[in-house]
Amino acid sequence: MTSRRVVIALGGNAMTGPDGSATPQAQRDAIRKAAGHIADVVATGVEVVLTHGNGPQVGNLLVKNEMAAHVVPPVPLDWNVAQTQATIAFTLADELDAALAARNLPQRTAGLVTRTLVDVDDPGFGEPSKPVGRFLPREEAERFVAHGQIWEDRGEKGWRRMVASPEPRSVVDSPAIHALTAGGFVVVCAGGGGIPVTDDGRDGAGLRGVEAVIDKDLTAAILGRELDADTLVIATDVPNVMVDFGTPSQRPLGRVTVDELREHAAAGQFARGSMGPKVEAALRFVEGGGAHDGRRRAVITSLEHIADAVSGDDAGTVLTV
Repeated sequence: MTSRRVVIALGGNAMTGPDGSATPQAQRDAIRKAAGHIADVVATGVEVVLTHGNGPQVGNLLVKNEMAAHVVPPVPLDWNVAQTQATIAFTLADELDAALAARNLPQRTAGLVTRTLVDVDDPGFGEPSKPVGRFLPREEAERFVAHGQIWEDRGEKGWRRMVASPEPRSVVDSPAIHALTAGGFVVVCAGGGGIPVTDDGRDGAGLRGVEAVIDKDLTAAILGRELDADTLVIATDVPNVMVDFGTPSQRPLGRVTVDELREHAAAGQFARGSMGPKVEAALRFVEGGGAHDGRRRAVITSLEHIADAVSGDDAGTVLTV
């Protein structure tokens, strides 16, 4: 299948250093590397829309909030998402513009601070499930638990803060993204799943930010459908989705059907905080229908293979109808 418009969802490994470092230089170095792979996709002639994670960046801002609360008022999660969207978007734009120019490509990059609509009564507000920020030892995490935060033991890496993660319903600013894409821009948008907003019912004029974060892969699936993209590429740190991970029988998934992937998911093959949302996003995108020729495909693979994922069905875990 030849792709026409592609949504690429960049994982956290594309935004931080190899050791997870989120210093400004480590982030810029990682984004520069990612930009080269993205430029290779643009060079194939498809329209590209980018979205990205922001967990480490939001986590850093939350720490700054806590440490400076006696000097400046802390800002809510939706503000943190907006700030990190802007920072990552301008850094991606700088690095991607340079990579495109180095390949003598005419396209340039535009970043858009983007809102995503959620339901005010979403059960996710009552059951915080999204990890954000740094991993901490139990002793340090307990200090924040004492202040009313929710933290969860994530195994060998340590403890991590959990926040509300409602389901994305639509990308409010998708018309603007569509217009920029049609104008020839590579668009960076909906970072961190988008800034979560609810509608108070006043004919769309009552949008308000809320304290939450949204899974960026689930938003990418909605964004892809709203933009009539035919391909969703979810870039992560492994070349394929694995089943029986961590056991002697583990194996990578290549081409797979919706029914097969749903069966693996139902059997608990994919961890909630890592591969699970990526698999669910791929399924939702493909099952959503539409596309200009009636077909959609989703690919989950490593950043290094995204150009191959766009141009053919031999890279990564490929889901088609």
